[in-house]
Parts: sequence; structure tokens; C-alpha cells
Amino acid sequence: MSGDARRAQLAANLERVRERVAAACAAAGRAVEEVRVIAVTKHFPASDVRILAELGLRDVGENRDQEAAPKAAECRDLDLTWHFVGQLQTNKARSVVRYADVVHSVDRARLVTELGRRVRAAGRTLTCLVQVNLDPDSEKGVIGPRGGADPADVPALAEAVEAEEGLTLGGVMAVAPREGDPRAAFDQLKAVADDLRARYPHATTISAGMSGDLEAAVERGTTHLRIGAALLGDRRLIVG
Repeated sequence: MSGDARRAQLAANLERVRERVAAACAAAGRAVEEVRVIAVTKHFPASDVRILAELGLRDVGENRDQEAAPKAAECRDLDLTWHFVGQLQTNKARSVVRYADVVHSVDRARLVTELGRRVRAAGRTLTCLVQVNLDPDSEKGVIGPRGGADPADVPALAEAVEAEEGLTLGGVMAVAPREGDPRAAFDQLKAVADDLRARYPHATTISAGMSGDLEAAVERGTTHLRIGAALLGDRRLIVG
């Protein structure tokens, strides 16, 4: 696909996403400015990041450090906010803190400690979101396949983040379970977020909602949507 054709495709996709977000906000009685869209560009090239930035979308999410680090380096001349949204191994913390502005997947105390140590060494600061496990089939204390801390463990993790120099507690993140009504999961996340914000008024971020369930997430109070397929499409259609 030519560069012009890809730009037109991404522009049309972004317009549709913005229309969906606006409609969801109107239905929920919310201002559209309350909700930010993060373009999750996993498996897509840096050229797509540049196009989206030209179109006014400057929040970029990545799932894997192996792809994110070189992509962020290639786009270092752009004024972007980089969100690391995938599961994060402690041995990748050193690399991630060099480019990420926000890590959405903080789910254990050991990771908090390592992120703090590495971000101080890099001379940067980092916003952390506590990932909450909303899978009803998960046993307490066991991280599910999509990651996340048990809701009961969120306060302790939040306290650990706040105590770590160089880290700032931003709020919470979650992925809705694959089965069931996402609204019930997002209601649970909203309750966790409200409790956290009562203790830490600056922790206002709720990262929830993807291409398939963004309306439910907006209705339940999300502030950040992580959108991949609805924006970027099916990678198999653009790889030649």
C-alpha cells in the first residue's frame, strides 16, 4: 500500500474512532475531552506512528519492549507520549524506562522496585498504573493470563509506587475478561479507581476499553482507551 493510501486509511479509521468516542461520551453525559485515545501500534511500523501524529494522535501504546524500543527511537523527533501497555518482565525495566512515559501494567511489588531503580538511573520520571485483574475465575493472589493484581492488593501496590522516588501513581488499568458483559468488569474497576483516588487524589487515570468494548468503558468512566484494530486494521492486509 502506498504512503498516501495508508494515510487516507488511517485518517478514515481515526475519524470513525473519534465518532464512536464522541457518541459514547454523549450517551454517558461526559465531555469528549475527558477521554484520550491511545493508538496501540503493536506489529505496525513507525511510519504509521508518524501518520497518526500528523493526524493529531500523539499517545502511542506498545506491548513488547523488543518492538517498542526501536520504534520509539525512530520517532524520537516527534512530541509523543509513549505508553507501555503489555505485561512487563523485570529484566526489561531498564530498557522500558528509557522511552516510556507511562507503564500501564504494574502488578507486583518487585516490578515497582525495579522500575524505581532503573528510572532513577536513567534520570527520568515515570507514571505507573496499577493493573487490576478483573477475571472472575482467577483465584485471589494469582495473576491471570492477562496479568493484573487482585483488587484487594491494589492499595499496597499503590503505596509502593508512591514511596518509590521517580515514580508517580497515575491510577489503574484493566482488560475486561474475554467472556461476559464488560460493563460488570468496568464497574468493578471504577470502584477500585474511586477507592484509590480517595487516598491519592492525583491518581485519576482509568485505562480501560479497546476496539471492541470502548463504548462500555466510556460509560463506566474510562479516561484512556487503548485502541489497536479499529485504528490500524488487520496487519495481514498491509504486509506485502
